[in-house]
Amino acid sequence: MRYLTFALAKGRLAKTSLELFEKIGISCDEIKSDTRKLIFVNEELKLKFFLAKASDVPTYVEYGAADIGIVGKDTILEEKKNLYEVLDLGFGKCRMIVAGQDKMKDIIDEGSSIRVATKYPNIAKDYFYNKKNQKVEIIKLNGSIELAPLVGLSEVIVDIVETGTTLKDNGLVILEEICPLSARMVVNRVSMKMEIDRISNIIKGLRELQL
Repeated sequence: MRYLTFALAKGRLAKTSLELFEKIGISCDEIKSDTRKLIFVNEELKLKFFLAKASDVPTYVEYGAADIGIVGKDTILEEKKNLYEVLDLGFGKCRMIVAGQDKMKDIIDEGSSIRVATKYPNIAKDYFYNKKNQKVEIIKLNGSIELAPLVGLSEVIVDIVETGTTLKDNGLVILEEICPLSARMVVNRVSMKMEIDRISNIIKGLRELQL
């Protein structure tokens, strides 16, 4: 039996994912140990796990370096990789939104040309170009997106919001909601055919936890 390999987005998603896996009988004690190893193995169940930057998880899965990935819906939408999204895991919930100063609400509604700062240029382009048919200039940033409208770099931002506290503290409001987000399980297309039984059992077990 070949190893089934999991790519987990580093941080809270990985921690919560491993807790869910343990509830359905999938464990990997090695990953909890203080080690510099990059790949963790459960020999008994023929499973391998590795942690990766969230934006890399869909790439590992698409190319078959991992059979299964756990990553946020925002990353799936932004990376646009060729894979199966098989399950909403129901944790890590937040929203992708358009935010700015309150006065921008009317300008957005008018469909005026504006600058949009974001870590998610593909999501922003798809929303404004395809859903709103609005011409915008997308500015890619990697740091604190909330800063952009405060210093005049952009009129609005596209970003993830969980509680909205950071926006409020900086005088920004949610202008429009793009979509809800949460952790998702993705599967390599070839693996889904080759390992249909094993992968289906994992999906079934995780689904039953949600009931």
